[in-house]
Amino acid sequence: MDIEEFRRLGHELIDWIADYREKAYRGDFPVLRNVPPGTVKRALPVAPPVEPESFDAVLTDLNNVIVPACTQWLDPRFFAYFPSNSSLSAVLGDYVSTGLAQLGLNWQSSPALTELEEVAIDWLRQMLGLSEAWSGVIQDTASTGALVALICARERTTAHGATRGGLQSEAKPLVVYASSQSHSSVDKAALMAGFGRTHVRAVPVDERFSMRAAAFAQLVKSDLESGLQPCAVVATTGSTATTACDPLADIAKVAREHGLWMHVDAALAGSAMILPECRKLWDGIEGADSLVINPHKWLGASFDCSTYFVRDPQHLIRVMSTNPSFLRTAADSQVKNFRDWGIPLGRRFRALKLWFLIREQGVSGLQARLRRDIGYAQWLAARVDAAPLWKRVAPVPLQTVCVRHEPLGLSGEALDKHTLGWVKRINESGKAYLTPATLDGRWMVRVAFGGEATEQRHVEELWELMQAEASGGV
Repeated sequence: MDIEEFRRLGHELIDWIADYREKAYRGDFPVLRNVPPGTVKRALPVAPPVEPESFDAVLTDLNNVIVPACTQWLDPRFFAYFPSNSSLSAVLGDYVSTGLAQLGLNWQSSPALTELEEVAIDWLRQMLGLSEAWSGVIQDTASTGALVALICARERTTAHGATRGGLQSEAKPLVVYASSQSHSSVDKAALMAGFGRTHVRAVPVDERFSMRAAAFAQLVKSDLESGLQPCAVVATTGSTATTACDPLADIAKVAREHGLWMHVDAALAGSAMILPECRKLWDGIEGADSLVINPHKWLGASFDCSTYFVRDPQHLIRVMSTNPSFLRTAADSQVKNFRDWGIPLGRRFRALKLWFLIREQGVSGLQARLRRDIGYAQWLAARVDAAPLWKRVAPVPLQTVCVRHEPLGLSGEALDKHTLGWVKRINESGKAYLTPATLDGRWMVRVAFGGEATEQRHVEELWELMQAEASGGV
């Protein structure tokens, strides 16, 4: 493909994306495609083409094979998982990132890549109301952030034991603590960092599904008495199931008393902290050691763009540093080399999509959209609270409403069957997409707002659909 062909096809592809977005925003597709496993694989050749194919053939397969098997995350009736809508300005930033073909191995390999990331991350820090004590870097996901945090915690507790015999040479097993409502990535990170499942503690939660700081303190005390070494605690601002927020100030007090590393998972809810009125939800954040926020969720950056903040970057660099001779430059003492801020050696120009997004939307535009979504959640919560047989099963601090329809006489497994039945009917209809989850051992349904194209009418239509399908299945 030469430059002129790329120019022509690029314009055509941008038009294709714009047309697709128009259709998705209008709700022209079923939100959830009911395709059987293997549908795409069966529609495509088993072997690669020996001879070049025309781009028209590629677009034909894109239209006829790929799009029909896509879940419509952009649809205004998408209320599942979490918002991840990839604002158009961020799409353009991602496009430019790929077009520039930059690879960040060190500062010298792309000064713009490194320095724009510094600028964009510091803009975000200011937007979130974080102090200048924090330094940040863009990772791929919050899962990676959790792993980096727990590795840093391990090395601080063991005085950099990895440079000696690693965990196998430690006299006392190290322990990690997290809320029973924390994301599964925390458990995975603890296992990958070598702590072992036996030494991961699930801290009980209160009636708001927030970690009980007193229970955390008691677990630490008990482990110390048993000859174990408490190492790290992962607190949550905005849990996956209910967007519950742990009491960070109280947790930080216990962590400081016993020298534990404190990591805060604010993957979704962290975006809400650009709203001053929401910052009370993470009161005490300045007592944490590390923090992760995913702008590729509610904020609208294209996936993947997860921001990891630390208060002691020098410790992070010492733990993660690699310094092969072919990457050393005369500028190293004056610049940041982000290869030493995480696991990968190379990095993409991710900062462009965040930079494009913030500049095109402005802080005020991003704030307005988040306040809109919180308003949608409050509207639905009020309707659920007022409706007979409906129950809101968790507080609504942000944009997610957790509900259950409870017909008279139904409980236990019968109630679970009813819950899973009506949400399945909604999803299979293609008219909306919701995700069920368990809470206190029983199934409930999450309604997560955040679609850029979602309007009040879509929220009202969803509530009507929920009532019709739930009552019709009794």
